[in-house]
Amino acid sequence: MITFESVSKTFPDGTKAVTDLDLEIPTGSFTVLVGPSGCGKTTSMRMINRMVAPTAGRVLIDGQDIAEIRAVTLRLGIGYVLQNAGLFPHRTVLDNVATVQRLLGLSKSQARAKAHEALERVGLDAALANRYPAQLSGGQQQRVGVARALAADPPILLMDEPFSAVDPIVREELQAEVRHLQAEIKKTIVMVTHDIDEALGLGDKIAVMAPGGQLQQYDTPLQILTRPANSFVNSLVAKDRGFRTLSFATLKDVDATSLGSPGSDGLIPLGVGAPGWLLELDMALRTATWRGPDGEETGAAVLHRGDSVRSALDAVLASPCSLVLLMDENDVPRSYVGLEDLAPYLRHGVRSRA
Repeated sequence: MITFESVSKTFPDGTKAVTDLDLEIPTGSFTVLVGPSGCGKTTSMRMINRMVAPTAGRVLIDGQDIAEIRAVTLRLGIGYVLQNAGLFPHRTVLDNVATVQRLLGLSKSQARAKAHEALERVGLDAALANRYPAQLSGGQQQRVGVARALAADPPILLMDEPFSAVDPIVREELQAEVRHLQAEIKKTIVMVTHDIDEALGLGDKIAVMAPGGQLQQYDTPLQILTRPANSFVNSLVAKDRGFRTLSFATLKDVDATSLGSPGSDGLIPLGVGAPGWLLELDMALRTATWRGPDGEETGAAVLHRGDSVRSALDAVLASPCSLVLLMDENDVPRSYVGLEDLAPYLRHGVRSRA
């Protein structure tokens, strides 16, 4: 548990970065601090590892005031991912990741073994281990930064706008990777971002902060969207709110149409769902292809019942026949949904079904 008790930070020039912050971050949770520039979110996060000292109040980890913990000891137990990875340019990827283990006293061979495990965990090819940061793409560098932060298996991970310096496609990939990692390792993660969509997609809890470091609302993403505490929070989430809420409804209860039997040509007609369209399934290669009335062919998007209505809507709108396949519990395509099946959610949103 990370606890902020009436924490304030005023800089020597009189700038008030954080004002009377009271916040409890549960162990194993993913908390995102979000807000405009100058709202104190980065300052607040940096107070957790004493990179910034509060001018009033206390920050505690599991009930212990961090001011009483030796700074080096404290920081060795907290992973830190910087905005631009912050890698040492003169060290290989492997030695960058092994840095903290070496500081903890492990031998070079032990540290490198741990570093290899961390690289594998974040999805980096072992062939990259002996390259230098300048030889990597921005997304690969950021993955190395995450691997370095995780390599010593710290209980707490701080992330300072870790994906803002990469392109949108890589950013989505990294966000998905972090979601997968957190489901597996369950660290206490505190992340800073100015992107409300990123906050809604990653956080278990979101702390919305206003200029002056004033906490406006601390709640789940769904509550932030559907029950903003005040006009400031409302202004932050108002744009595309209905679309965003679809991320919190799954396809579990959506009515789907069962796939029919293949014809003599091995193709499955889609009937009224998409007149003239056929589906070709190759179970051996695990591929699905839409075949149109004019001979066009395109790969079919496939989702699971646990996926969100928002992801289904994206897939349906991108599909040439406005349909998306659904897998059963054995990962076999058994049914499909279209825009009409999603319509009740588009009309009423997640609030009526939450």
